[in-house]
Parts: sequence; C-alpha cells; structure tokens
Amino acid sequence: MKTAIKKQIDEMTEDELKEVLRRDYIRRLTRYRITDDFYRKKYGMDYENFEKTNIVERRGYTYEVESDAQEWELALDGIITVEKKLKELSGGN
Repeated sequence: MKTAIKKQIDEMTEDELKEVLRRDYIRRLTRYRITDDFYRKKYGMDYENFEKTNIVERRGYTYEVESDAQEWELALDGIITVEKKLKELSGGN
C-alpha cells in the first residue's frame, strides 16, 4: 500500500499536488468554521467574549463546557493555521 501511494505521489505534477493540498486545507477550514459557528450559536457570543466573561467558571467547570472551550479554541487555532497554509500555497507570504 505504501509503495502504491508513493508511486502515485511521485507521478503527480507540482500543480496536482498543490491542488490536493488546497482541497484538503479547504475541507479542514470548512470544518473549523462550522465548529466556530456552532459554539457561537450555542453560547450566544464569540470565543473572545466567552473567555472574557469566564463562561467555564460561571458554568461550574462542567465537563461539557470545558470540552467545548477546548474544541472551540482548537478550531480557532485551526482556522488561523489553515488560512496561513492556503496563503503560502498560493504564493503569498
């Protein structure tokens, strides 16, 4: 299996590889944005206000709210990272 994948990658042009990466980045970005949108609606605010108003503490440090906070933060970090990767891929700095 590994050899077949390596062969397929070796046979791809640089433009084809860039397109594969671009599509993967867009898929990830979409997932991260959906996650951000979900939590914005769930808590009625953006993550910055969620942190400022200390929702985790106000809701008693429940597993759900702490888990949401972590997932939300990861999604926002993912958005920043993937947007940077897409910019690099398109030749921007």
